[in-house]
Amino acid sequence: MFVDETTIRVKAGDGGNGCLAFRREKFVPRGGPSGGDGGKGGDVIMESSERHNTLVHFRFNPEYKAQRGRHGEGSNKTGHDGTDVLLKVPVGTIVFDADSGERVFDFSHADQRLVIARGGRGGRGNARFATSVHQAPREHEAGRPGEEHTYRLELKLLADVGLVGYPNVGKSTLISRISAARPKIADYPFTTLEPNLGVVAVGDARSEVSFVVADIPGLIEGAHTGSGLGTQFLRHIERTRLLVHLADVSDASGRADIVKDVEVILTELASFGAHLEEKPMIMVASKIDVANKDKVAALKRYCKKHKLKLYEISAVTGKGIEELKYAMAEEVEKLRTAARAASAEEIF
Repeated sequence: MFVDETTIRVKAGDGGNGCLAFRREKFVPRGGPSGGDGGKGGDVIMESSERHNTLVHFRFNPEYKAQRGRHGEGSNKTGHDGTDVLLKVPVGTIVFDADSGERVFDFSHADQRLVIARGGRGGRGNARFATSVHQAPREHEAGRPGEEHTYRLELKLLADVGLVGYPNVGKSTLISRISAARPKIADYPFTTLEPNLGVVAVGDARSEVSFVVADIPGLIEGAHTGSGLGTQFLRHIERTRLLVHLADVSDASGRADIVKDVEVILTELASFGAHLEEKPMIMVASKIDVANKDKVAALKRYCKKHKLKLYEISAVTGKGIEELKYAMAEEVEKLRTAARAASAEEIF
């Protein structure tokens, strides 16, 4: 089950109470106050992991509580600290405060750690209050309560290339041809009900370029208002560097106007509100083996007018697949280089 959004409640451990005790022993000439401090409560820690790719484990277990600190004891014994709770999340998870809506952290790399609820401090025992003029103190402190929060977790997949287009234009078939991903493929709309990821490798061992491709479930007109699958999966292409827009040039779709199909998808991308329409895009004419020549001609005119690169492919026969793979790899490398240069400028 693919779960990309959920809410969790976390409670850090309370601090242990400080102890009130006095020491009076036969072979201890100077007794006096001996109450130890309470232990610190355990923290709730979140860590990003590449071994996780969904938030499903939080859907069925949404509450987490760390251990409280042990109370202090006599003979100046400090209570042990509470055990921390470690929560693993996929890379790409964004943590929001559920009450204020504020973004708390973005796990963009593996092995990042964040304390999302801090344990309470342990209370001081009466031995800590002894002074030269106050030698038998009875003061001692209770432990501080641990932090308690409700967070909303949102997962945005980290992919270099996002495949977009109407349902049944061949996105799942394409990703199965260029990577080891094996998504469900069938001849009815909305076969893909969750995003699929595939790793594509281009070139030889010396100059190999690899990148991640995300197959996003099909959009339809009115998706931004909730039609079809809505825009619930578009968040997964917010982080992509490149969009590959597939348009079905066969007659199987039952839609005669190929240009309108393209413009509908572009409108839905713009309506999502994350500047998706501004991302670099490659156009792909799919199912070219059974193409309608008028649709192909209209799509070529549209791409020439809007200065878009167009590739004709058939995932069934394999025509154009290699050319498209190399084009995607070349574009991804350009965008990666530009991103590294921009990052270096920010540092200096």
